[in-house]
Amino acid sequence: MASAAPHVVRARTDAQDRLVEADEPLASFHLRSGGELPGALVTPALIELVRKSRVYGLHLARAIRAQDDSEQVTAWVEVDPEGDGTVIAIANWQAQPLPSAPREEGIGERVKLLRHIAGLNARLGPSQEVLGVESDAEDLADLAAMMRLGLGSVWTNFVTPAAGKHHKPMHWRLLDGATVQIDGSPREWSVHMVPLGNPQPGSDGFELYLVPRQALPEAAPAPEREPDRVSGIGREIAPVLRQPVSRIIANAETIRTQLAGPLAEEYSSYAADIAAAGQHLLALIDDLTTLEMVEDEAFATAPDKIDLADVARRAVGILGVRAQERQITLDAPKAGDSVPAIGEFRRVLQVLLNLVGNAIRYSPEGGQVWIRTELDEDRARITVADQGEGLDPEQQEKVFRKFERLGRSGDGGSGLGLYISRRLAEAMGGTLTVESAKGQGARFTLELPTFEERRSEPR
Repeated sequence: MASAAPHVVRARTDAQDRLVEADEPLASFHLRSGGELPGALVTPALIELVRKSRVYGLHLARAIRAQDDSEQVTAWVEVDPEGDGTVIAIANWQAQPLPSAPREEGIGERVKLLRHIAGLNARLGPSQEVLGVESDAEDLADLAAMMRLGLGSVWTNFVTPAAGKHHKPMHWRLLDGATVQIDGSPREWSVHMVPLGNPQPGSDGFELYLVPRQALPEAAPAPEREPDRVSGIGREIAPVLRQPVSRIIANAETIRTQLAGPLAEEYSSYAADIAAAGQHLLALIDDLTTLEMVEDEAFATAPDKIDLADVARRAVGILGVRAQERQITLDAPKAGDSVPAIGEFRRVLQVLLNLVGNAIRYSPEGGQVWIRTELDEDRARITVADQGEGLDPEQQEKVFRKFERLGRSGDGGSGLGLYISRRLAEAMGGTLTVESAKGQGARFTLELPTFEERRSEPR
């Protein structure tokens, strides 16, 4: 039965459209929907009204409809600008319980649609950590590869909210329906999150879908490739391989983490082995695809002004979980450090993820990895130093060669990471070098220009 509040519900927001005061029943509805008080608004219809009223200085009034997990609410809302924020008056608040069966059917239909139109979907754990990723969107290939490198990290480490920076991690309701920007993609993407688990939504994790808000701009037809080119696996074949492998990883992670229910320990271990093997195969697919790209005569980067220290901090955030698993401390540039450079953000991040990932892999458990930045006239440098066994002069000569693994086996590497990283550094007008000695660890240094140089010959 519908219930109506006999009085006007009042609320107030600040300059960031955060709800700072609210009467009942709005306050309870806001908290049940995943918000905080004070905290960001979580009701989309209310967010739209408040933002327009604040930005344009207008009195706005409208009937709105909203719902949480148990109720559907209709109300008449009036918003007026006041100071840096707004004041809200709500009348005729009516709440009705949601019928469970139709809602479940509606969710099922929504998920089917999302799976069909999404450019990327991922399986997340209860803390929104990435367990598995699948993508068939050309402009999300780099994002998917980085998310696979950072399995276990919160997915919001890899994207930028279109409306600006937010504190992380955020409640899933604040992210569902949000717009995000992806480095390397010309499009904006809508976030859709499907909570798993009862009675608490999200207790068994989430399904994440990124849906494009625009079509991908049409590109000029690519020239026909030489039929005997064998350096990569083909950009057409890679997505076909990634999809089934990604599903295997996601399903194995679901079993391993026992999100689908309790399981004998030996079966959980089998699932962990399957997931690890799948991740190694997926990394090899990504490496071979990138190898084909960097060896293409038409390959070029998109240089821009970046902050090397900021990119380093992002790489450390992405690989933090992997370092914790081996009890390795990552010593990153401090929050206030800034080292300007010229390079393509996603390519620099790709190089640093490889360098820091290698340092974690080859450092002893309980060790430390240092990431240091330096600015010297027209060059910016970042060095990744580890406490591994180090490299002798002969190994230093070989380490950047294609498929070179220096006799190591069983570590899941393809022997392509450093070769690709050096090619990327050179494509950005920089260098990638190593200094080392046996028993003294290794120090890999990426050097980039601090201003855009004129080049006499195209790359």
